[in-house]
Amino acid sequence: MIELSAADIAAITGGQLIGGAAEAPGTIVDSAITDSREASPGSLFIAKPGEHSDGHLFVEAAFARGAVLALVERVVQDPSGAPYPAVLVPDAVLAMGALAGEIVRRLRANAPLTVIGITGSAGKTTTKDLLAGILRAEGETVAPTGSYNGEVGVPLTIFGAGYGTRYLIVEMGATGIGHIEYLASMVKPDIGVVLCVGSAHAGEFGGVENIAKAKGELVEALAAGGTAVLNADDIRVAAMAKRAAAGVEILYFTSSPEQAHGAKAALRAVDARTDALGHPVFTLRFPDGSEAPVESGLIGAHHTANLLAAAAAAHAAGVPGDRIAAGLSGQKAASRWRMERTDREDGVTVINDAYNANPESMRAALRTLAELGRGRRTWAVLGEMLELGDSSVTEHDAVGRYVVRLNISHLIVVGTGARAMHTGAVMEGSWGDESVFVETAEDAERLLESALEPGDLVLFKSSNGAALRHLGDRIALNAPSSTSLPASAPQQTSPDLAGEAGGVQ
Repeated sequence: MIELSAADIAAITGGQLIGGAAEAPGTIVDSAITDSREASPGSLFIAKPGEHSDGHLFVEAAFARGAVLALVERVVQDPSGAPYPAVLVPDAVLAMGALAGEIVRRLRANAPLTVIGITGSAGKTTTKDLLAGILRAEGETVAPTGSYNGEVGVPLTIFGAGYGTRYLIVEMGATGIGHIEYLASMVKPDIGVVLCVGSAHAGEFGGVENIAKAKGELVEALAAGGTAVLNADDIRVAAMAKRAAAGVEILYFTSSPEQAHGAKAALRAVDARTDALGHPVFTLRFPDGSEAPVESGLIGAHHTANLLAAAAAAHAAGVPGDRIAAGLSGQKAASRWRMERTDREDGVTVINDAYNANPESMRAALRTLAELGRGRRTWAVLGEMLELGDSSVTEHDAVGRYVVRLNISHLIVVGTGARAMHTGAVMEGSWGDESVFVETAEDAERLLESALEPGDLVLFKSSNGAALRHLGDRIALNAPSSTSLPASAPQQTSPDLAGEAGGVQ
């Protein structure tokens, strides 16, 4: 983070200096955190109220670890009764946004900076990781940790940038109309990437068309000279070209052999396929007709769209085609629980994709399971897809039927919210123990421990809140629950960042 004084922060946020900060407005901070455990000498601790906790309760802990200033919504006193040095603001989250916007402005004023925003109903984190892998070879690149993509996560990403940053990648999620508009006004992206419009969170948004409206806010935010990178294979995304301002270039990406929407500017995957291990392989063709081979380390044909999106964004940023292809080739998932493959010593293969789920990504993962599982016994261990609104039962039922149509050997449905998957599978023709419903992950674990055989292939897939990723970890390690992998430590003062990581579209 660039250095800011207490006086700077007060001026940027419209806040009031209190405690020792009023006496020493020149106090300098060089990092900003919302988790008191991450505090270090020179930190600004942001005491953000959360859904399950309140950052103000951890101000003392942050200062004990070296924080020199706090951003607070109310006065917090030290053990002697004196106020901690702080900037007092009405809303800490909005103040974070104001700080982030000013940091981006100062970075741009100091040196060339390319800001790339990425949104979509699925694939944001994978595309972000792929793009970062390309751009880091070109210059200093800052990208989100995990899936920080909301009103808290985006500022935290920006706080990680410094005057040497050449590329800033921002993942943008939304839970309603206007959210991406707010995030885009903060970072003012030069390049905006829209991946897809899915049905996840349709209930919360009030329908798929509203999801498309929200995602398109990124395109509308681009200024003349910017580039909108759009998925030509998604009709709702392709239509967003009409929402771009005059002077904004449109760059499509597509797997279609036909010219994308009549546009000359398109990156495409030619002869796309998957190899024996399920890795996407294709020839990357650029708008000028030049080509380069790509052999990805990701698993699943559905990642071809993410690979193309990252390639198109890098192309818009001016990276030469051969270096784009080289940067994509061999890249594996950089973030956990995204088609994460483990081959156990006993011959069982586990694919853990239980970080997030919606109907589209669920079907894509199941197709990959079916393709990789030819000649093997396959297991789909599936949990609830959250926030589908009134369509939840219908969508879960359809996934269960899809499992049967793909001839997957066994389906284990975990949790009451996902039960319609089991019902759908039975109605589609599953019989005997081909489809089983269990209440808990522990029930599923006992079943798997007794039934898995060498050579079996097991997929774990659910929304983040269903927590099947931890069951997937235990099965991958062939370890009982008492020795399971530790979950990532919750943000001590920002529990809603779990939502940043798993539930924000």
